[in-house]
Amino acid sequence: MKSKKNIKFSNRMYHTSEVPLKLDEYNDIFSDFDARPFHQRALSQDFLSETKRASVDKAHDYIELKLLVPSNKRNLEHEEIIKKRLKAHFKRHFSILNEEKKKIIERGAVYVLIGLIMMVAATIITIMFDEDRFLIAFLIILLDPAGWFFLWEGMGLIIFESKKKNQDHDFYEKMSKSKIYFLRY
Repeated sequence: MKSKKNIKFSNRMYHTSEVPLKLDEYNDIFSDFDARPFHQRALSQDFLSETKRASVDKAHDYIELKLLVPSNKRNLEHEEIIKKRLKAHFKRHFSILNEEKKKIIERGAVYVLIGLIMMVAATIITIMFDEDRFLIAFLIILLDPAGWFFLWEGMGLIIFESKKKNQDHDFYEKMSKSKIYFLRY
């Protein structure tokens, strides 16, 4: 007989790691419009959306994707191919999103640097030169707002734009580390 502590732990593990999805057939995983074999087919947007929805509150480091298939439709060879296809898809998209996020942050950092350089240049020009000259006044008027623009735009990229990728990034990170099982029902 299990103690209450063990039961509680088991229930918590179930809720934090398992993502069970019921399929009518293997084709539910793939796009209806893609006629290629399983190892090349595009994944269904419905399948990905449902997987994302079901995994959103799951632990980051451990997911078990349990695909439930009718026992009379199971094919172990197909299941191995599909597992590899799913893992490849999740890893590829995780890698793509990592790169996109990295590029956004790098571009933001460059903008911040450009903005700071413009502000320093405007400050140096103000201190070192007579502001009564047209060209000097024009440079200050040009550099000051441009510096602020680049600074804020860069910070916006770093803080807000990179965060927009987080939901998909987190999903693909979880799924790239997941264990995939086919079970019968």
